[in-house]
Amino acid sequence: MVQNDENHLTVPMSMQLSLMFGKPPAPSRDGLSRDVLVLGRRQWPVTYVRHRRARHYILRLADDGGLRVTIPRGGSRADAERFARGKAGWIEREQYRREMARGNAASRWDPSLRELAKRELPARLMDLAAQHGHTVAGVSVRNQRSRWGSCSPSGRISLNWRLVQVPPLVRDYVLLHELTHLAVSNHSPKFWKALDAVCPWHREARAWLRARHISGCD
Repeated sequence: MVQNDENHLTVPMSMQLSLMFGKPPAPSRDGLSRDVLVLGRRQWPVTYVRHRRARHYILRLADDGGLRVTIPRGGSRADAERFARGKAGWIEREQYRREMARGNAASRWDPSLRELAKRELPARLMDLAAQHGHTVAGVSVRNQRSRWGSCSPSGRISLNWRLVQVPPLVRDYVLLHELTHLAVSNHSPKFWKALDAVCPWHREARAWLRARHISGCD
């Protein structure tokens, strides 16, 4: 049975699959094996460490954003990598939770924030659009009072400049929400399934917004 808590995940060795991922890098002098794990479009520094007393594979997200995987006695690095890959969703959610803790309060008003929004938000939107194969007809940054974003039938996306004040993963949720509307114009189950595929933390992001009595997206 897989066990998890707020800070780490464990899984019995009997549940691991013996899959090979090529020859692992040689361990360093301190007994650790360091590598980079690619999950989706993101690269995570990962350290594999063997522990003779460990009974399970253990995955932790370090304070510096890297991953640490403990390999129990008799375990293999290949199984450890497989274990880490299988926990991609947990890694995303844990990273999101930590970003929420660090950026819980929105930035104070600054006259330059709107200019910052005009520079950063369209660029980030286009980057996400390219990653997920969307074509955006146009993007504008506006002073919307009741919505964080909207997508028109013609494929133009409008964004609230205040998105520069929220945590990055909440911002990305809003942008991905609007980009998903380019493929599915309504909020049907098909829409939420498509959004979940590109933004697995959307439920947490929506909860963060609701907790602050902030309206959602069109």
